[in-house]
Amino acid sequence: MLERFKVPAADVVRVPAESLRATVAAIFEKMGVAREVAAEGADVLVMTDLRGVETHGVSNMMRVYVRQYNEGVINPQPNWHIVRETPGTATIDADRGLGILLGRQAMNIAMEKAQRVGIGVVTMYNSGHLGAVGHFAMLAAQKDMVGMCMTAGGASVLPTFAAEGRLGADPISIAAPAKSEPPLLFDVATSAMAINKIRLAARTGAKLLPGWVATPEGVPIMEEITAPEQGPNMVLPLGSTRELGSHKGYGLGLTVEVLSALLAGALPSMLDSTNGFKNYFAAYDIAAFTDVAQFKENMDKMLQKLRATRPAPGQARVLYPGLLEYEEERERRAKGIPLHKEVVQWFDNIAAELSVPRLKTM
Repeated sequence: MLERFKVPAADVVRVPAESLRATVAAIFEKMGVAREVAAEGADVLVMTDLRGVETHGVSNMMRVYVRQYNEGVINPQPNWHIVRETPGTATIDADRGLGILLGRQAMNIAMEKAQRVGIGVVTMYNSGHLGAVGHFAMLAAQKDMVGMCMTAGGASVLPTFAAEGRLGADPISIAAPAKSEPPLLFDVATSAMAINKIRLAARTGAKLLPGWVATPEGVPIMEEITAPEQGPNMVLPLGSTRELGSHKGYGLGLTVEVLSALLAGALPSMLDSTNGFKNYFAAYDIAAFTDVAQFKENMDKMLQKLRATRPAPGQARVLYPGLLEYEEERERRAKGIPLHKEVVQWFDNIAAELSVPRLKTM
């Protein structure tokens, strides 16, 4: 998370993870979600905040989910089911269930198949928001597998040279375990910025950086601008401009659409805006390919080599994907999750409205 998106020190309220988990779970139950499923949703959101991925944690997403339940956009008790299956694959109709509540079950199916045949791939369509896709890739890494997760939905991102949004942020994640090093966890949008960062920027007063969004005519804005209260439908692909490689982000976004939507038998949001999010879960059983202990030792060697790389002038160290999230989780478990005071006020209001426990503060 860039410093500009972090909560200003004057606005920080620190909340213990367990208090946040209890309140979030209770809110989900009030929305009609079964208790054990509500607990799963709370685990996903709180772990996301513990890792510092605030774009997809409670600050942005909880109020969205509550509104969508109240409006009937998402189904609190979906009859999700497998519509097509082979020994190594499955396709799930989520019946408008919230993705963060169903993602573990989809990845569990992928992992079970990987244990039997080496690789398991599950697609899931007609779902609500999946949240931080890296969370589900990590489930596989914790079981000595390489995990992948992607999601497609929305049409706010411009193709290269376009003046109309056609793609979602379409994130890609991959996670792999190591022996003693923190696991590799790569989780990025294929757009120039995660669209949810616009909400964070508006809350914290941060400006959007050059090359993140375009004008209504599709011209990349190459200067800092104030974040709008409502996100524009003109987010640029990763790379921003053709000269800087936007065709790569555009192509990666299309790849996510193929694997998450079309492979599930669903249409991308650019063709059907009513069919929710489409998701891809994959698990590669390391033991089916190589010795697990050797894989982890080799991962350690690679990650340690990266950490030992000489940093450029003005830089403190070289990182690898997942290291900062690992460090952030340890600190936030000890010191509490830093929420913006406006977010805490929202929780106070909804807790009073729904008669659920208020957040405790540290």
